[in-house]
Amino acid sequence: MVIGFDNEKYQTIQSEHIKERISQFHGKLYLELGGKLFDDHHASRVLPGFQPDSKLQMFQKLSDSIEIVIVISATDIEKNKQRADLGITYDEDVLRLRSEFQNRGFLVGSVVITHYNGQPAAIAFKQRLERMGIKTYCHYLIEGYPHNVELIASDQGFGQNDYVETERPLVIVTAPGPGSGKMAVCLSQLYNENRRGIQAGYAKFETFPVWNLPLKHPVNIAYEAATADLNDVNMIDPFHLEAYNKIAINYNRDIEIYPVLNALFEGIYGHNPYKSPTDMGVNMVGFCISDDEVCCQASKNEIIRRYYDATNKLALGACNEAEINKIQMLFNQAKITTAFRRTTTAARELQQATGHTSEAIELEDGTIITAHSSPLLGCSAALLLNVTKHLAGIDHELKLIPQSMIEPIQYTKIHYLGARNPRLHTDEVLVALSVLSENDENCLKALQQLPKLRGCQVHCTVMLSEVDRTIFKKLGVNLTCDPVAKK
Repeated sequence: MVIGFDNEKYQTIQSEHIKERISQFHGKLYLELGGKLFDDHHASRVLPGFQPDSKLQMFQKLSDSIEIVIVISATDIEKNKQRADLGITYDEDVLRLRSEFQNRGFLVGSVVITHYNGQPAAIAFKQRLERMGIKTYCHYLIEGYPHNVELIASDQGFGQNDYVETERPLVIVTAPGPGSGKMAVCLSQLYNENRRGIQAGYAKFETFPVWNLPLKHPVNIAYEAATADLNDVNMIDPFHLEAYNKIAINYNRDIEIYPVLNALFEGIYGHNPYKSPTDMGVNMVGFCISDDEVCCQASKNEIIRRYYDATNKLALGACNEAEINKIQMLFNQAKITTAFRRTTTAARELQQATGHTSEAIELEDGTIITAHSSPLLGCSAALLLNVTKHLAGIDHELKLIPQSMIEPIQYTKIHYLGARNPRLHTDEVLVALSVLSENDENCLKALQQLPKLRGCQVHCTVMLSEVDRTIFKKLGVNLTCDPVAKK
């Protein structure tokens, strides 16, 4: 992968900046974490060199000072809301996140159930957590939130919430997904800490949009594409411009809520330490871009990837056209079409020439490798064989997996497992290569090329099966598919 982001610099200056913010607030800071603490694949796609767990690595430098509070909305529990990327419900993800954090040496102090109103599923989840010995607190619905400031900053508002007991100077408040109530938990804690004579502070750690990049920078446009379903809009922060006569980029929800936050801070402390919503952030990612052109190219690919993701969801009935229209509008801002993604054109040209489902991958050096389906192999399986042979310097005409080995696998799939499609999938090809690699040096060389696929771009002319999509995801390949059902 061509690198455009200095990950080591990021971890150093980001941790120092957070330390400074903690000291600004008498040694107690509630840090609302927007986005993902790990598995941040969007950031790693638009900022090549940013590791999916970069933020986690950075926080590990401060681990002795950190306590994590995980927030989940009772409404999301009741609706069985799922994380689209993992296919698990939010309540299960709370337990996954807790385990992941603890395995990395972090203190996970508690779980807070927000929007609590006695929902049966929320009660059951709370009891489950308590049986596991996990401290669990409830924060309740407040009439008129977030605009009824007088009620919110009172004993009948934040004062009715459970006080979350914390012991470390930096409290990271995170959640399985957006809309969980992280900010409300932070503000409620400020109110209740203040009642106890503790002067705690609040800050927001959100990677995108990047406040010190231009409004129409591809990295920021890619953020809008990623949140097209939420209809987020990047904007110049008017409060920052007025206070400092400097342009900073934020997004509509933070800007719209700032007057309310300002009033809440004044209601809790008598003053607001921040002059703008951008002031509340601690994000230093924009200072660590080492090659702007690389990040621009990667972000344009991400905008197109988001477009295909939305069109695929629409084909499956899981998306509306407004999301697609929003991303198409962003194409104009980024001055791109789907043809910018070279693999798209290559895959379609091969399908037109052969009449078969086709696929293309772009390697780090710009080389395009293609493949199409055949009676023996699906196009993804064929592509893996073609690209690994190319990278290993193996003659393209050489058959790594003999037909005599493929046919028995196909027979088992059809006659014993009831499959309709006899072609081998990516996982089956990789298993076959693994078996053969014990005695075949070429198969071993081909397998050894797989790490080189991480960060590469792939396009297919049909929507792939879950098996093939999963394999590409594990290989770190950025996949797009035409919204055409596989026959």
